[in-house]
Amino acid sequence: MMLTKREPTASRSPAAWLPLVAVCLGYFLVILDVTVVTVAIPAIGAGLRTGLTSLQWVVDGYTLAFAGLLVFCGGLNDRLGGKPVFLAGLAVFTVASACCGLAPSAGVLIGARLAQGVGAAAMVPASLALLHGAYPERGARARALGVWGMVAGIAAGAGPVLGGVLVSAIGWRSVFFVNLPFGVLGFLLTARHVPNAASGRGRAAKVAGAAPVAGWAGLDVPAQVACALCLGGLTGALIEAGGRGWASPVVLGGLALFALSLPAFLLLERRARAPMLPLDLFASRRFSSSAVIGVLLNLGFYGLLFVVPLYFQQVRHLDALTTGLAMLPMALMPMIASPLGGRVAARTGPRPPMACGLVVGGIGLLSWVLVDAGTSYWALVAPLVLTGFGVGFAMPPATTAIMEAAPAELGGAASAVFNAARQTGSAIGVALVGTLVAGGGLVAGLHAEVVVGGLGFLVAAALTL
Repeated sequence: MMLTKREPTASRSPAAWLPLVAVCLGYFLVILDVTVVTVAIPAIGAGLRTGLTSLQWVVDGYTLAFAGLLVFCGGLNDRLGGKPVFLAGLAVFTVASACCGLAPSAGVLIGARLAQGVGAAAMVPASLALLHGAYPERGARARALGVWGMVAGIAAGAGPVLGGVLVSAIGWRSVFFVNLPFGVLGFLLTARHVPNAASGRGRAAKVAGAAPVAGWAGLDVPAQVACALCLGGLTGALIEAGGRGWASPVVLGGLALFALSLPAFLLLERRARAPMLPLDLFASRRFSSSAVIGVLLNLGFYGLLFVVPLYFQQVRHLDALTTGLAMLPMALMPMIASPLGGRVAARTGPRPPMACGLVVGGIGLLSWVLVDAGTSYWALVAPLVLTGFGVGFAMPPATTAIMEAAPAELGGAASAVFNAARQTGSAIGVALVGTLVAGGGLVAGLHAEVVVGGLGFLVAAALTL
């Protein structure tokens, strides 16, 4: 009993944070690989002698698999438990990273990037559920989610910086090989130090006095295939729209697949005895609003993160290394903002820091409207800092908000919805940049993207309040 009462103090011991370190290693790699490839694209194209369309899929194929399978993997987490799903995803991701680094052609590289996305989709919902179980005390959990959010912000911002350094010093293959030692270390730490919690559905059934629906039994595969096709069709259409145009048969086919798969998924899930994604979750205003906020948050941030390296390299004519260093002010901000946002959320609840971060980030995004080809770099520092700080400050409380809006036994599904929403927002943001740049040039496309993204941040702040 005394140990239970002293849990908040014990949770601050170094050994108590080993589960957080283990989970964050894998999560860092997942988010890093969304952005690290951006500044390496010209070198990959030259090295593999491939064109722009293939290079787009090198970047976006990862996001496609990631977004399309998140809900499915979140359901697996609730049935099988977080630890085995996380370990399997980390193993797949690490092996796929090695295949990316060794790829002899663009086709092999794209296939390996899709496999990386599969591993990432398994890890992300499991990582949040594992942290939720490893730190049951609210204050410790808020601090852990603050670090988790900080890792996401650092990885997203550091991707272009690290990519520029690696490409300049070693070559483009190194941006994939760098995952290997950290993937192995994360696997070993997770296997040894992360608790092997029971599956959420098993616990829920036990509490209700019913027979548990766990493992592979009762897995509604048709609904999950429909979900993957739904998100895959939408994401694929958005990816291709930038280069092919909205009237392209490929884009129209993706939108048609989305339009047919969505009602099929909803019907199948509504009829399932034990659905992986209980639709009743969306009856909660807090839950559904948090999912929308996830879309808007990544739409603005990742759209900017995609176009800024292009601006520095194609408009300012910087090399990969200098581009990475130029983005350093934005990359450093989450190191300060994310743990601060987590601590504030632990004291005030998630809404105040969410709203504050979204407003600051929205101002940062809208500040880019004043940027043109001749703007001094020092005038860009404030938009970089404001955007990075705002996103870093808002992310941990946004994650806390959606996890608190769902029952604990559905933590994997809640995490999957939030991250699927964020990755869908990323795809929309990147596709929007491609469409806007194709229509008016890079600087005009940058201006249009930051207006859409900045207004999206302000709408998200209003939803928060």
